[in-house]
Amino acid sequence: MRVSAKADYAVRAMIELASMQSTDEAPAKGEVVAAAQAIPPRFLETILGELRVNGLVQSRRGSDGGYWLARGANDITLAEIIRSVEGPLATVRGEAADEIDYRGQAAPLRSVWLALRANIRQVLESVTLADVVSGALPEPIGTIAEHPDVALHREPRYAPRTRAT
Repeated sequence: MRVSAKADYAVRAMIELASMQSTDEAPAKGEVVAAAQAIPPRFLETILGELRVNGLVQSRRGSDGGYWLARGANDITLAEIIRSVEGPLATVRGEAADEIDYRGQAAPLRSVWLALRANIRQVLESVTLADVVSGALPEPIGTIAEHPDVALHREPRYAPRTRAT
């Protein structure tokens, strides 16, 4: 899975809103969120608009306006945020894994893609904004993230030869 800048920015903006909302009842200004998370302001405004359309944030215009979570931080998962700005969490060539039909020797590959999607969903649907803000991530997130192999970069088994000039 590749997490796009848009998805990363959306999650970080929502975390920022959740942390601001827990300490202050006033709506958060977009430029304050952008500065706090080093997100390009214009891009953030677009993202916040999508989050609003998808019912995750609310907004008010004017000098006392800004953004706030539409629901409690305990009720918004990272999966919801990513889906609201990117669509489905895991697709193969833009198709849902359960809708793909492979033939012959490749037929078992469909099961691999389904398992991958299930694992991505298991992680992202189990973590809420409140979990991230509090720093208390649910298990098995901590156990998985702390495993020594997580930080290893896998080298390809076959490295193409480069032509000497």
